[in-house]
Parts: sequence; structure tokens; C-alpha cells
Amino acid sequence: MSLLKIDSLTHRFGGLTAVSDLNYELEDGKIYGLIGPNGAGKTTVFNLVSGFYTPTEGDINFSGEIINGLPPHKVASRQIGRTFQNIRLWSEMTVLDNIKISQHYQLGYNVADAFFKTKKYKAREKDITRKAFELLEVFNLTDLAFETPANLSYGVQRRVEIARALSLGPKLLMLDEPAAGLSTADVIELIDYIRWVHNTFKITIWMIEHQMQVIMSLCDHIKVIDFGTEIADGVPSEIQNNPQVIKAYLGDGEI
Repeated sequence: MSLLKIDSLTHRFGGLTAVSDLNYELEDGKIYGLIGPNGAGKTTVFNLVSGFYTPTEGDINFSGEIINGLPPHKVASRQIGRTFQNIRLWSEMTVLDNIKISQHYQLGYNVADAFFKTKKYKAREKDITRKAFELLEVFNLTDLAFETPANLSYGVQRRVEIARALSLGPKLLMLDEPAAGLSTADVIELIDYIRWVHNTFKITIWMIEHQMQVIMSLCDHIKVIDFGTEIADGVPSEIQNNPQVIKAYLGDGEI
């Protein structure tokens, strides 16, 4: 059974069709790419899967459950982690607290427990802090635990954001343009980093990315959409030489 299965997914904003009759299957343990020109509908697809939009038509099936219309926190609780094109860290909170806050959906205590600092509250906070430090150690970020993201380089902020998404223990990690804003050196480091994440955590990764170096280096399978409609689907070598893809991106020439 597929980890994620998208059937006839369509989404409209008024009279504009952003995604049209899209079908997609993601198997467990692979790296997938979703690419296309600006405005192709890629982030809309991610927003539909992660619960920010509800599909106009079609179904999204994750691990055997239809998740259409679930709010983002409910989608996250199904073990789907996500990053965003524009980094969305809490810039004035510490790196440690950014990691801890992603556990809010499974705190196990209520407002009264937090207010009166009950035994349940103290035990859960201790456990959450321990798990956060364990993750920071895995990501070689322990020395930055009490820094704020505002003081970190863009590349390190990306690493923190991915670590935060992984703190959910996801089966699927969705990366929305992880190379956006990075220097050439940082992009090369990011490729190695994503490969390390994939090998270490043994999870499925699905990414949107305009940097073809990232996509072609990492992805087992790539789907290309334009104006919300699939135009190509295959392994990197097939996509790189597909005339429709070349035309969609450049009008002529090679990717």
C-alpha cells in the first residue's frame, strides 16, 4: 500500500483552477520531487496535503486514512512534517524552544496543569526537553540550543527548521523549496544534509525545489506540473530530457 495516495485532486480559487485532476503515489522510504515553473500549483498541492486548504474535488489518502479537510495540527499528528519556502521559525524563541513547541499536539496535560505546575506538567515538560536535546545532538545543534534563530545564518536556520519538522516523528517529510535563499556552497551542504536525514531517519521525503541540482541529485522520482496539470512523470534522467518539461521551463534548450 502506498504511504500517500492522491486521487483526482482538484482545487479552485473562485474561477481559477490551481490544481487539476492530479494523481500521485508516494511509496515508503523514497525521495520524491514535485517541480514546475512559478505558478504551476506546487505549493497549493503541499497546502492541500498538509491541511491549509480543503480540496475542491478528489481524495488524499495517507497510511490508509482519508485526510481531506483535516486542520494542519491534525495532519501533523498523523506523522506528516513540513517546512516552508519562507522559513517559519519563531525568531525570538531559542532553538530549543522551537523544537519543543512542535510537540504541542501531544503534551498530555491541560491549562490547569500548566498553571499550577502539577506533577503531570513537570514530568511531560522534562520528557519533551530531553527528547528535544536528543534531536539537537543528532543534528549537531546542541551548542546552539539557547541561541535565537535571528542570530543564525540562513543555512543553519534551514537545518533547525528541518529538525523541528522531524521532532514530530514523521513518516513523510515535506520540504518546500529548502534551497531557497541559499548560497552555492550552502546548496551543496543542503544536498548532503537531506541525504543524511533520509538515510538516518528512514523516512519518505517529498520536496518542491527550483534548484535542479538538488532535485536531480536526490530524487528517486519526479513529477512535473504546469498550470496545475501533470505534464511529466518519471526518474530524473527521463525528466531532464523530456521536451514538454524543457518547453515549460525555458521554451527551448535544456534544464
